Amino acid sequence: MGDQHAPGPQSTEADRISEERKRLLSVVGDDLWGIELLRFAIQQAVADLAGLGGMVHLGRPGLGGGLRLVVTSGLPPAFAQEWERVEGNGPLAPARAFRDVAFVWAPLANVVPSMREPDATVGRPPAGTAMAAIPLLGRGGPVGTMSVLTLSSYEPSAGQRAFLETLGRWAGEHLSKPSGPPPGSMLAECQEQPTASHLQQDLPALGTWDWDIRTGDVIWNDATLTVFGLDPDTFDGRIETWMGVVHPDDLPWVLSDIDEAIRLGRMYNCEYRVRRPDGTVGWVRSRGRLVVDENGEPARMVGTLWDVTRTHEALETVAGPQTHDSERAAVERAGRISQLTRALAEAVTVQDVADASADHILPSFGASGLMLAFREGDHLRPVGFTGYSKEFIDRVSRIPAGSGLPIAEVLRHRSPLFITSVEEYIERYPKTADLAAAGGKKAWAFLPLIASGRPVGSCVLSFAEPRQFTGEERNLLTALSGLVAQAMERARLYDREHTRAKELQRGLLPRELPQLPAVTAAARYLPAGKEMEVGGDWYDVISLSADRVAIVIGDVMGHGVSEAVTMGRLRTAVRTLADLELSPDELLSHLNGLVSDLGDDFYATCLYLVYDPTTRACVLTRAGHPPPAIVHPDGSVHFPDADPNSPLGAATPPFETVEMELPEGSLLVLYTDGLVESSALDIDQGMAHLARALNSAIREALPGTSCPHQEHSAAPDATGLRCAKCLEALCDRLTRTLLPRAETADDAALLIVRTHALPGDDMASWPLPEHPKAAGEARKHVRTQLSTWDLDALSTTTELLASELVGNVVRHAKGPIQLRLLRSNVLTCEVSDGSLTTPRIRRAAETDEGGRGLQLVSAIAHRWGTRYTATGKCIWTEQPLKDAAPALLTDQSGLDLSDLLDD
Repeated sequence: MGDQHAPGPQSTEADRISEERKRLLSVVGDDLWGIELLRFAIQQAVADLAGLGGMVHLGRPGLGGGLRLVVTSGLPPAFAQEWERVEGNGPLAPARAFRDVAFVWAPLANVVPSMREPDATVGRPPAGTAMAAIPLLGRGGPVGTMSVLTLSSYEPSAGQRAFLETLGRWAGEHLSKPSGPPPGSMLAECQEQPTASHLQQDLPALGTWDWDIRTGDVIWNDATLTVFGLDPDTFDGRIETWMGVVHPDDLPWVLSDIDEAIRLGRMYNCEYRVRRPDGTVGWVRSRGRLVVDENGEPARMVGTLWDVTRTHEALETVAGPQTHDSERAAVERAGRISQLTRALAEAVTVQDVADASADHILPSFGASGLMLAFREGDHLRPVGFTGYSKEFIDRVSRIPAGSGLPIAEVLRHRSPLFITSVEEYIERYPKTADLAAAGGKKAWAFLPLIASGRPVGSCVLSFAEPRQFTGEERNLLTALSGLVAQAMERARLYDREHTRAKELQRGLLPRELPQLPAVTAAARYLPAGKEMEVGGDWYDVISLSADRVAIVIGDVMGHGVSEAVTMGRLRTAVRTLADLELSPDELLSHLNGLVSDLGDDFYATCLYLVYDPTTRACVLTRAGHPPPAIVHPDGSVHFPDADPNSPLGAATPPFETVEMELPEGSLLVLYTDGLVESSALDIDQGMAHLARALNSAIREALPGTSCPHQEHSAAPDATGLRCAKCLEALCDRLTRTLLPRAETADDAALLIVRTHALPGDDMASWPLPEHPKAAGEARKHVRTQLSTWDLDALSTTTELLASELVGNVVRHAKGPIQLRLLRSNVLTCEVSDGSLTTPRIRRAAETDEGGRGLQLVSAIAHRWGTRYTATGKCIWTEQPLKDAAPALLTDQSGLDLSDLLDD
């Protein structure tokens, strides 16, 4: 009927999908009726045609009122309103399909009814819209129509059209069947008066219920009490009373359905038997929804229920009492399949798909084992299994796919295989006959997983006893394999990207934190949710000169690969700027400019601090970042009170700086907002929660005792947290306490640092005169101090370094001059002066008498550099203590340098 068009280019694949949808109709039992039945039917039709939306009209042949709209799916209200009533003798597609009892395909010109205002456009569909309409055929003729709007320029394929016609007959017959609702019910009213306004009339008495999940209290109206046969005067308002009314055979799975609705936040929809106090048994249909509290936690369930006993009595009259058992099985199977569909839609990883398949497919068919496998090259790689041993799975994975494995055969032929007994397996596959005994199964369903016409893998459903597969079971398993295949393909893509994202994250964050004399550190990164597990949070611990340490934590706003890349750029920039020995406020000023250059959509928070173990001084600057928690050795927790400044990219330098002195053994706890802030918790509450968690952890860390890991020789203190393992354990405890849920809305980073002061015996300093003799005095001080430290082997090189540095100050800078030696894991030699001029290495010509001093320093020292101080600058050198062994002093060319020293 209507305009004829060529079939679409994807008609073969569309026909295959339509066939699978036709098979699924066979598992939908009599639990759907009325509006639910019509809504299910139109959703199937829209999905099959990949339509924009659809609608259902009801009417009767010869009825003057025409067709009345009763159900819509995916259509805006303004559009649906124009279709509230369709004239039976009119030219519109639903009327033609109803009148001619035939499929109708109509283009846009024949789709839109007359608008109430000539210039109205709010209800018009997009250009190019067409409509497919089919009649709903009951036992006495058409009872209504089902219409789908689509943007396709092609008429539905033969397979799609056949499915729509089958769907129309199926829906019409279910609407008209005697086992439907009794007279006076919603469906009967729809059939007698097909108008949307009458759908709410003559409903069975509607009960309401309100259940407080936490207290167990329930509130029921009179209709609910009547359905359950309870006396309002003696009802105690407890959920346990309801549990006593539900039929004991139905109670376990009813409670399971409720538990799943609470756990997944889904609508609750259930039909079950009740055994009333007077001994009568009835049927109840109940619906409900979850209500959460301000923290997003389940608080209540509210819903409605009504008596459907007459529907089941009518069914028993037609089909006999035994129908209850088959109906129950069909309802339960349909429920599990519905649950499987939802679970597969929510599955993210391949393991999620395997778990969902095992949880819902196995009990639906009484199976005892399941295996999902991808084909990779010449072998099958099992990616999920249950009911099999690990040894058996490893054995299967080692067998080449071409060795006669049925799991590979079905994938190659793209056709399912059902084997009912061990004998049949051995007869079919003698080369792998021993696998049947090794796996311990006696019947199998081997299913190919085909997604979008491409083989994805295979699924094996196995049984502990021999089994005959009915035609319905074979069709259903074949259809379900398509759902699993789509989910597997999507999950495999996610796993692949997820692996790449994790590798990217590992490459951008520190692989391990350095163990430095001044600090001991531990950290954790927690990704947001299940998405990509990468984000913009980062942290770092950077070694500076004179045993000082830079500690940084930051957060690029948002989470994902783009934010992770930006984080990597900022972390690299921070390390580069830190190497220049910039002050915290100056470093953040440079970083702010970098973020601003990235664009208006890029913002980041950052906290940068420098700890000096020689003075126990800590200087920190923040750019929109939460303050660190500082735990003093007595266990008290403090947050520095200072202006956080604006985030990077929005800030206007200069940045405010905080200076403080940390007692020996203090803890610095740095974190990002994802650890302390959520939709249900503001940052101030989160910081208070963090402080309580720290106090609790310290109280339980055996205060006053030595390190339980025996990895630190220092004296015990009040925190009881001494070594890296102690801090690692504290990180784990804090993340478990602050983020009890596995998934979070924002990624989070946590960095805990314990500070160590440099002992006074490991420091020595001397003032020097602004005179050429200063170099000689410096050599004497060095020689004496290194002898005291038993570092005589480094004396010659250190004397030379000090002599060159002091000589440069005397010749090119100004006083006051200060010499300092520090001993830790390296020997640091520093010379400070009052000049801001930075020395630099220059290339000296062969005839130049000077200019080689810094070249000599660079050749001898392991590391050297310059940093500015409050009074000028400091030039420093480092030599590892492991080099403190007697050796001939030479430069990189091997020339003996000892003769360069004199007193």
